[in-house]
Amino acid sequence: MVDESHLPERYRNPKRIARGGMGEVYRAEDADLARIVAVKLLSGRFADNDAIRGRFTREALAVARLSHAPSTVTIFDVGEHRGRPYIVMEYLPGGSLADRLQREGAQPVGRSLEWLGQAAAALDAAHANGIVHRDVKPANLLLDSDDRVKVADFGVASAADLGSFTEAGTVVGTAGYLAPEQARGERATPASDIYALTVVAFELLTGKRPFERESSTAEAIAHVSAPIPPASDSNPELPPEVDDVLARGLAKDPEHRFASAAEFVGALRDALDRAAGTTRVGALPPAAPARERSRLPLLLLLLGGALLAGVLAATLLARDDGGETAGTTAPRTVKETVTLPGTTVVQTVTTAPEPAPPTTTAAEEPPAESPSESNDRGFELIQAGRYEEALPLLESAVAGLAGSGDTAEAYANYNLAFARRALGQCEGVVQLLDRSEQVQGKRKEISRLRKETERSCGDEGDD
Repeated sequence: MVDESHLPERYRNPKRIARGGMGEVYRAEDADLARIVAVKLLSGRFADNDAIRGRFTREALAVARLSHAPSTVTIFDVGEHRGRPYIVMEYLPGGSLADRLQREGAQPVGRSLEWLGQAAAALDAAHANGIVHRDVKPANLLLDSDDRVKVADFGVASAADLGSFTEAGTVVGTAGYLAPEQARGERATPASDIYALTVVAFELLTGKRPFERESSTAEAIAHVSAPIPPASDSNPELPPEVDDVLARGLAKDPEHRFASAAEFVGALRDALDRAAGTTRVGALPPAAPARERSRLPLLLLLLGGALLAGVLAATLLARDDGGETAGTTAPRTVKETVTLPGTTVVQTVTTAPEPAPPTTTAAEEPPAESPSESNDRGFELIQAGRYEEALPLLESAVAGLAGSGDTAEAYANYNLAFARRALGQCEGVVQLLDRSEQVQGKRKEISRLRKETERSCGDEGDD
């Protein structure tokens, strides 16, 4: 049972939802504004410690300066009640990335990139205001009702013009996410936050931290001296290009890291796009006029039918000719090859010495290709403007990759939506785009195609 006397009367029905560090966090009802809030209350054992009380107050001041920053928890109120400082902030019902990792392990690449991008926006805004978080970790990356990340708990943050509140040589932060300079007790900088965000990225993509050890002390030491392990060793589905980006983000020397959190996330996204090769999401190529597209398949069909009839006639003539040659001791083979743009037909007929039905030697069936390979071929056909031919390949790829949650599924869904729109089709396009965005996060190409579809198709694109 929570003692409500610790909180001002306006915050009713408190329920503790987190505990640790300097304080406890409660979910409560703000009676004055009729909304649910989170109230962070300084622990009673620290109430008489002036240094810690000052740190707690500085957290509120630091975050209040970022009230309009993207992806940052909003502060509503700061005060003190019965000798205990408190901070009232927005309540985020989605839990934290730590909760998600504990339940599900490694996350899909697209979802990870979206979360990392949101956290990066908040950290870069803080750095632009002279604030270093110093404790970036999944537990401090909270999720709202739409599954979007907001950065919380600037409790150990330092602000350039608010003074220092740690002694030299004091380690502040969480061992699993400490930059080497923090583990050595040196001053944290924006590069330290970028290092910690890289650790979070490693964990989201692999389900484990890069320097996990049995004790916090050993893990902190590993950040300082241990070689950086490739993430692809822990998750073989990750390409080596990702290892290079993570290695730079985890560089021991702060000067060798990325200049901003957004630059790090951008490099990670680019590495995944490069590794995906021809399955990447590209700009929509100019489509042929709808009338020309509708006539072309029919023309090819008619040409193909005429060719096939001609070849069959040549085959029958060859067979009759063979049957009139008496005393033949060796089989006779006739091959007819006819080629027109986009169509090639080959027919081989073997006649036996005695009258018998011809034996046709069929070409061996090619090995079945994977859904990713079908997607690659479909993409190449799209680039060549051959949308009709791409369609069945991409439909097969989408079906084969459904539910995999990797980038190939995202690209296959986009490419199929892309091909359908190029052919003037609307059915299911928005749903395909929704799935692509769900897996790989928001992309300007997806948004552009969605807007074009909604403008041209209306409700048809959702069918």
